[in-house]
Amino acid sequence: MGLSERIQMTTNTPTREPITAAQLTIVPANKASWADLQTIFGTADYPSKCYCQRFKTRDCHWSSMSDRERQNALREQTHCDNPRARTTTGLVAYLDKDPVGWVAVEPRTAYPRLLRTRTAWSGRQEDKADDSVWAVTCFVTRKGYRKRGITYALAAATVNFAREKGARALEAYPMIALPGQEITWGELHVGSRQVFADAGFTEVSHPSPRRVVMRIDFAN
Repeated sequence: MGLSERIQMTTNTPTREPITAAQLTIVPANKASWADLQTIFGTADYPSKCYCQRFKTRDCHWSSMSDRERQNALREQTHCDNPRARTTTGLVAYLDKDPVGWVAVEPRTAYPRLLRTRTAWSGRQEDKADDSVWAVTCFVTRKGYRKRGITYALAAATVNFAREKGARALEAYPMIALPGQEITWGELHVGSRQVFADAGFTEVSHPSPRRVVMRIDFAN
C-alpha cells in the first residue's frame, strides 16, 4: 500500500496531497531558529504543553514544571539558532521555507523517564546505560500540515542522522494504528508502527496490545 493510500485510510478529513520527502528540507534543530520551532509546536494543542519534555524528566519533576520551563528546557537542549553547536536533540522539517515538523532523536540515555518505562523493556535484556543506542521519542507536525506524510520523512531522516552521529542502533516505541481504531493525537506523538516499518525499522518487542518496540542495528 502506498503512502497516499495509507493517508486516505487514516483521516476523516478531505484528502489533501501528500508531502513527500523530496519536497522537504530536514535539518538538525540547532540549524533551525527557535521561532520556527515554536511555530511547529503551536499554542493550543498537546505539543505546546509538553514541548517534548515528557521522556526528558523524571515523574516527580514533570507535573511541577510550568509551560515556560518546558519551553526553556527544549530551547537549551536543541541549541536552536546555533549552527556550530556540537549537539542537538532533534530534526526540523521545512516545506519550502515554512517550518512544518519536528522529531526528537538522540542517545537513549538522554531520556530518564524512558529508562523507567516498563513497556520499553518488557521481555528484553538491554543495558540501559548504553549511550550508543539512540531513540526516537516524539513527532510534532504543525497544525494545518498533519496527516500528509511528514512523519514518514522525519522517521527516515532519523536513521541517517543517528548513524552519522555514531549510533550503534536506533529504537522507537510507536503505537499500532489500525483502521477503525481510534488513537488520540497525544498518544500518537511517538509515531505509528507503519511509519517506522517504512523507514526500515524491525519490530523487536510487543510489550502491550497497542505498543511495539522497533529497532535498526547499524553495521560496524
